[in-house]
Amino acid sequence: MPSEQEAPVAEGIKPRAAVLRTREYHPPLGSREGVRLDFNENTLACSPRVLEVLGRISRAELTKYPERGPAEKLVAAHLGVMPDQVLLTNGVDEAIHVLCQTYLDAGDEFLLPVPTYSMYEVYGSSTDARMVFVPAAADFAFPEEELFRRITSVTKMIALANPNSPTGKSVPRGTILRLLERAPQAMVLVDEAYYHFYGETVLDLVGRAPNLVVTRTFSKAYGLAGLRLGALIASHEQMQWLRRMISPYSVNGLALACLPAALEDHAYLEWYVAQVREGRALFTAALDRLGLPYWPSQANFVLTKIGARHREFVAAMRRRDVLVRDRSTDPGCEGCVRITIGVLEHTRKGIAALEESLAEIGWKA
Repeated sequence: MPSEQEAPVAEGIKPRAAVLRTREYHPPLGSREGVRLDFNENTLACSPRVLEVLGRISRAELTKYPERGPAEKLVAAHLGVMPDQVLLTNGVDEAIHVLCQTYLDAGDEFLLPVPTYSMYEVYGSSTDARMVFVPAAADFAFPEEELFRRITSVTKMIALANPNSPTGKSVPRGTILRLLERAPQAMVLVDEAYYHFYGETVLDLVGRAPNLVVTRTFSKAYGLAGLRLGALIASHEQMQWLRRMISPYSVNGLALACLPAALEDHAYLEWYVAQVREGRALFTAALDRLGLPYWPSQANFVLTKIGARHREFVAAMRRRDVLVRDRSTDPGCEGCVRITIGVLEHTRKGIAALEESLAEIGWKA
């Protein structure tokens, strides 16, 4: 064995070509002190019952490998699907990764309406498939006609965030049904991360449409973003392949222990969703009053059009301890800023900071 000083130096070792072309994702986290209206999280807290569970977890419990099965049965009952149709994941990000690794191969195409959630592109481009981007129609309307036109025999996956981020736009159920029929050779992912603020779902189609996959997250309304927990729902036939591609221990034991308490606290979930929906109406009314352009949203955020001074606006909001997300680098979103809607207290603080920040940068309608 060579000594440490004599260890050979690896030269010219490179990753796969797909890795080299994958766009690296840099979450703009940094210091996040203040009112968090930047990442579409629950802006307040999780259910108090979750904290009670955390307080009861013993040191011995942390020595065990986590087991998904019991929690998946609870989630299946909660969602009204069969237990073998649910796979818990380390956030929806892992669900997207597993889908891409399971279905995308060289020569395949991944159709992606844009702008949308960044991780679809990140994980899709890490495979040998070709990414096909379909720009949104006017006012970020779903590009149904163009998307259908781009479907071919090599289309293997299509991803729809419903409602979409960063726009807050939704895709009608009828359009999803036609897409499932039009592309039977492709897995169609309907990401329902913002379902609770929208209220419409296609979960009832799982199993009936063999090429449908639905994802849900516990990071938004449930307030468990720090525990990283998502759910992938698909037919039994597809699930047998998806389970081959996921680590058996990727969901941590703390998340699995806390999940039942979060699911059981219906009152807290209903309260938080009601706060967001009321806050969304309050916030858009303020935007109307100020003359600030925005797109009506079905989610827990609103995309606004600040224009050329978007960076100054984001900085001015931060000086007032309110964090918002600049989305100007997303396709078609130049000058746009996304603002999360949380509890009413935080929404009111956001509106006050918005008014002051627009005045500071000299923005005029």
